[in-house]
Amino acid sequence: MRRLAIMLLSVALSAVAAPPQFAPVLPGKALSFPADFGAHPAFRTEWWYATGWLEIPDGKPVGFQVTFFRSATEHDAGNPSRFAPRQLIVAHAALSDPAVGRLLHDQRSAREGFGHAHAKEGDTDVRLGDWRFVRKPDGRYEASLPARDFTLALTLTPTQPPLLQGDRGFSRKGPRPEQASYYYSEPQLQVEGTVTREGKSLPVRGSAWLDHEWSTSVLDTEAAGWDWVGANLDDGGALTAFRIRGRNGTTLWAYAALRDRSGRITVYAPGQVRFVPQRQWRSPRTGASYPVAVRVETGATAWELLPLQDDQELDSRQSTGAVYWEGAVTLQRDGQAVGRGYLELTGYVKPLKL
Repeated sequence: MRRLAIMLLSVALSAVAAPPQFAPVLPGKALSFPADFGAHPAFRTEWWYATGWLEIPDGKPVGFQVTFFRSATEHDAGNPSRFAPRQLIVAHAALSDPAVGRLLHDQRSAREGFGHAHAKEGDTDVRLGDWRFVRKPDGRYEASLPARDFTLALTLTPTQPPLLQGDRGFSRKGPRPEQASYYYSEPQLQVEGTVTREGKSLPVRGSAWLDHEWSTSVLDTEAAGWDWVGANLDDGGALTAFRIRGRNGTTLWAYAALRDRSGRITVYAPGQVRFVPQRQWRSPRTGASYPVAVRVETGATAWELLPLQDDQELDSRQSTGAVYWEGAVTLQRDGQAVGRGYLELTGYVKPLKL
């Protein structure tokens, strides 16, 4: 034990002695594909986030989520050891089925290397053990995640070009320009594959949304978390909206973008975006209260978001350390169903650090 303690102390001191200098997010940089589909290890944080709705043979829809995170550590970048934990890979998989009544969820984490975990540069290729999310040469994504209570084996096929969020991919997340990420989305992905539960594989079809972001400094010190929605509209359009919430409940920053079916993009300024809670749900596990039904206003248009089920709380304390609500929602406008998407509500248990 004494020897182990000395080894751990030496590792900690080496990390403090030469902390890495992460790359900043700067305006004016043009995203380049396919290179920017891949990893960006010079930046501190990165994620690939796929969410969608699936139709199973009995006709009842379910939601799914696949997320891979890459996180650069504070470890000394000059340490030549193969065991040095320079990059951490974390992955989440979730299935939202109202017949179950809660979110089915699994999570994994490991340091990058040794053929077990990686986030490759040049194109999307992230792996954590036998969990994979890979972009093929024809542009399709293949997701394979054998989780604890289910297995996802899905192919996601793009039908539209990437949607560059913010100013050509430079996405502000706060009042200061350094509070930003590089961010693009791929809405209206067509999905087909299988979902396996209790030893039975069922064919599924549906639609999905992919977000890819990378950054070094995102949230303001007064930020508690965010409310975010990405939705595929039934007419072929796509809606993104989020707000960064302060610790006192006020909105520190907000953004929305609407790409209509013709490809025309409308970007809304912070003052044109509002999230108005309509109904709360209290978690029996954490006691957190989430606005699971919410009205999102973008300019003069109001979108009503309704959850597929109330209990879509995701506990990732064994990997990223956060507990948040992340679930499938339907969108209505003027009382009519107009789309499906995913709503993410973070910082309601405790403020996030990012």
